[in-house]
Amino acid sequence: MHPIRTQPLVLVLPVLVASVALSRVAGAYGPRDVPLVDKPAVPVEAPETLEERFSLHFQLTAATQWHPAFDAKYSGKNSLSPDAESATALVSTLFADAGLWPGGELIFDPELSGGSGLSATKGVAAFPSGIVYRVGDPAPVIYVARLALRQTIGLGGRHVHHDPGANELAGTQDQNTLRISVGRLSVTDVFDANTYAHDPTERFFNWALFASGAWDYPADTRGYTYGALADLAYEWWSVRAGIALEPKYANLAQMDFRLGKSHGLMAEYEARYEIAGQRGATSALFFFNQARMGSYDQVTSNPAAYGNDVAATRADGRTKFGFAISAEQALRHGTGVFLRVSANDGQNESWAFTEIDRSLAFGIVQAGDIWKRPEDEVGVAFVVNGLSSAHERYLGGGGLGFILGDGALNYGPEMIADVYYKAYLAENVALSAIYQPIVNPGYNQDRGPVHVFSGRLHVAF
Repeated sequence: MHPIRTQPLVLVLPVLVASVALSRVAGAYGPRDVPLVDKPAVPVEAPETLEERFSLHFQLTAATQWHPAFDAKYSGKNSLSPDAESATALVSTLFADAGLWPGGELIFDPELSGGSGLSATKGVAAFPSGIVYRVGDPAPVIYVARLALRQTIGLGGRHVHHDPGANELAGTQDQNTLRISVGRLSVTDVFDANTYAHDPTERFFNWALFASGAWDYPADTRGYTYGALADLAYEWWSVRAGIALEPKYANLAQMDFRLGKSHGLMAEYEARYEIAGQRGATSALFFFNQARMGSYDQVTSNPAAYGNDVAATRADGRTKFGFAISAEQALRHGTGVFLRVSANDGQNESWAFTEIDRSLAFGIVQAGDIWKRPEDEVGVAFVVNGLSSAHERYLGGGGLGFILGDGALNYGPEMIADVYYKAYLAENVALSAIYQPIVNPGYNQDRGPVHVFSGRLHVAF
């Protein structure tokens, strides 16, 4: 048994029990609308109003990565290159939000991205750059990231004022709300949120830190899909549910509109609480995906019949299910810790996110008020990822996934640290230095370790 192959219920039940218990003994508060290290939403005694009818925000993130040469006994088609290499990528987003009627908004976010990841974004399951996509052409491309209608229905409770933000109109609304979003969007806009590990443009850069690594969440190759998502927030808890399209082929842009045969379902419960006056939250996400996936067991039972290619075994009706636990806790103003645990059944082909079947991630974020630079920030996190036995056998037999495939596999858990320092150069401009050592890249003890160094520029207003 490999070290991180655990039974899902052993992890899920204690977290659910603890989150409910904490919420009952520690006091309740409203939904997490802003990072816990920043100013919280302010309760006000006023009717529901919008200060803005239209908002426009912008972000640009550019990053250059480099790793020196490292030892590798062999390399395959999808290996991270053992030779020294560098890569540069950028992503820029315009966030437009227009109020249409009471509680109704139109979200329109055009986006530009370009460049590529190290080794064409292959060879590491928890890839070290959160702004790169698995696309073949590095030329900059403009596309629509989000085009959705969002309806917020007030359900009472105290009134809370919200500051303006990306895809967020400033104004006052009920503490208790039902928010429904329909259209082109990212499911991670609503699900699997974690204050300290959710935005690779500003904080941790690794794929298994901005999202739960084992949640093969429905998305095209750039991280977006079409779906309907609902978020009910009431006092100290939230319940969310959604359905979204899966890609027609693994890791490609074309979506499969056969909703009865291909879709991603997700449901999440979140509890918010305080411990010693500091805010925290825990959520449990359960997901069920159906798509025309290949079967690892089918191809490894007769590799010659299928050309040792999992894609040759694709059939309708294949499923993937699992869970993702996310917890966060402020320790003091400007200091917070987090934990992510996720797993899926790992029997069928990785389809939309990355090739991770088990994942554990934890870390700490510290604001710079201690050294008199309150806008600066430092973070340290660790990630341990693993494969199901079926997935391991497939890669060990020389099979290729869409991101992994060394031609052979001396299995070991993929282990990564993510350390960053973010320094503000001006009010809207931040420069980050990031270091990520990677042990067993692609779960292969015959390759690495790899040391990845990154410089990241982020502009937002």
